[in-house]
Amino acid sequence: MWTASPFFPTVPLTLTSTPKHHRPTTTTTTTMMSLNAPPPPPPIPGGGGEGGGPLTALTRLLWGRSLPPTPLISAVRSTWSATWHLMMRQLAPSSSGGSYSRPASPYPSAVSEAHLSSPEGLVLYAAHPCPWAHRTLLVRALKGLDLPPVSLVVPDPDTGSWVFPGGRDWATGKRSLREVYGAASGRATVPMLWDRVRGEVACNESYGIIEFFNRLGAPEGEGGAAPPELAPEGSEGEIGRWNGLIYPNVNNGVYRCGFAQSQEAYDVAVNDLFTALDMLESHLSTSRYLCGDVLTLADVCLFTTLIRFDLVYNVLFKCTKKKLLEYPSLHGYTRDIYQIPKVAETCNFEAIMDGYYRTLFPLNPSNIRPVMPSDCEHEHLSQPHNRESLSSIGKHPQLLAT
Repeated sequence: MWTASPFFPTVPLTLTSTPKHHRPTTTTTTTMMSLNAPPPPPPIPGGGGEGGGPLTALTRLLWGRSLPPTPLISAVRSTWSATWHLMMRQLAPSSSGGSYSRPASPYPSAVSEAHLSSPEGLVLYAAHPCPWAHRTLLVRALKGLDLPPVSLVVPDPDTGSWVFPGGRDWATGKRSLREVYGAASGRATVPMLWDRVRGEVACNESYGIIEFFNRLGAPEGEGGAAPPELAPEGSEGEIGRWNGLIYPNVNNGVYRCGFAQSQEAYDVAVNDLFTALDMLESHLSTSRYLCGDVLTLADVCLFTTLIRFDLVYNVLFKCTKKKLLEYPSLHGYTRDIYQIPKVAETCNFEAIMDGYYRTLFPLNPSNIRPVMPSDCEHEHLSQPHNRESLSSIGKHPQLLAT
């Protein structure tokens, strides 16, 4: 959907200082004259040095050695603003006040009980950049599931749609996820469980899928231990309460910040986000996981946002009040979960950064991907988290940790 922008001038608008070896050094008067003279025109790629080329000659003809005139800057700014709002309305629908409004899905939000006995008839479509799809890959890994099989998609940088890296989907032969969804209404999103037998969407709500995966039978884990139960009996209410805080303010909260289309909408979203993070930081300073000693689906939902926080949300989505690194308990909690066997294998940081910085054109029109923060590197995330003391039984066997 998004291509290179025609609204940015070809000539860079930043001025460069004169190299030291070209600066006059004779007298103070000469230096002052140099400072008062018009600055040289900005360097133009392919301009051919001092002589320049046709583009250099054109810019000098239009506005001499100064920056473009105010009317031109104003016109470009107005045009870009209007175009940006148009693209954002397509990318992220918003309310009249500019607040991001996530579209409702027309597909089932829960997986039918009938699929519990025949998961081989399903295919999970997922993508590494997406935090919602990451939930499903993470629970599938923790439960040690081989079924349903997975078909991964990647974002097409030109259209923003999900396509298959090998050209065609191994399960359906389609070239894009939109083709798998077919003519059905609604967006072609991940994660999605596809019913191969009926040829229809079984569910494309991430929470419905991870609940389903948690209930699926699985082979014994390492050392003969049973796979973890991520919704222990009696914990449903507590998990629901945590999700009631996490989903609107953190999971969707980062998107409300990044996709806000007015200052007022952004201010509300960023306040909600960091108020929730402050609450979570306080709670996790005395509790190993959200519901005590055991990892639950609520932790899975929080983790997939936190692992992306400093990596993309802090910068690209303007969640800049604090880095995750500045929350000792939240950062330690993230490292704790990351170090659970099989979790790190689901975290593809290169794909995450490419998926955000090189696909969301309205948020990053330069297409420049920043360097990965050091606190997001595997070596840093693998450092001791020292959270065992918060658990009454240390490294809980539920986690299959060694």
